[in-house]
Amino acid sequence: MSTLKGKTALVTGSTSGIGLGMAIALAKQGVNIMVNGFGEKDEAIAKIKACGVEVDYHGADMSKPAEIEDLIKQTEKRFGSLDILVNNAGIQYTATIEEFPTDKWDAIIAINLSSAFHTTHHALPGMKQRNWGRIINIASVHGLVASTQKAAYVAAKHGIIGLTKVTALENARTGITCNAICPGWVLTPLVQKQVDARAEREGISNEAAKTALVSEKQPSGEFVTPEQLAALAVFLCGPDASEVRGVAWNMDGGWTAQ
Repeated sequence: MSTLKGKTALVTGSTSGIGLGMAIALAKQGVNIMVNGFGEKDEAIAKIKACGVEVDYHGADMSKPAEIEDLIKQTEKRFGSLDILVNNAGIQYTATIEEFPTDKWDAIIAINLSSAFHTTHHALPGMKQRNWGRIINIASVHGLVASTQKAAYVAAKHGIIGLTKVTALENARTGITCNAICPGWVLTPLVQKQVDARAEREGISNEAAKTALVSEKQPSGEFVTPEQLAALAVFLCGPDASEVRGVAWNMDGGWTAQ
């Protein structure tokens, strides 16, 4: 019997990729889900509902603090509480620093970093009242190491790890934990676009492009799957992880071991 049954999770950016994987894995534990994101929401909701839990959707734009506040309020109103917060929403743009457009920098910092502050800011009072909560921030190996042409993304992900540590410390004497998960390459729709572009550019097959992309950074030569990341999230939500606090846990095929 899952200890999480009947709890409620908000997973931002949960209409596809890692976020959807997280939402489905939590739903399989009996957790009700508030879905958020700009992807194919009906399909996502159907997959989560199939796990036999209550599901709702809120279309908050994670770059807008007022919409984020409403997202938290509506989650608490709809389900009675917000117990698990997974900050997963993210966007990417690549360019050298001198060519990086200011609006792209602002958007990445807003969605990949500031949104996690705003959700946490509004979710903590309810969690403190119940003395139980799990906050999981989806960072990246880029929260631990850098790559060229990703100034905003790397800055935001390093920031997320800092925010994770402060949140964990401020709540260390409570039943609320905060941790970050740092994936390496994951074959999400976002990454598949990079694979397709590479295959076309180099005139190679999609499989060869995948291998080439992953092997550059990830010694295992294998993608991390959303399901593997979701299994880690479920563990972090459970009682065995109650003393895992303020950790940046990488699942990256050996990337940061180099």
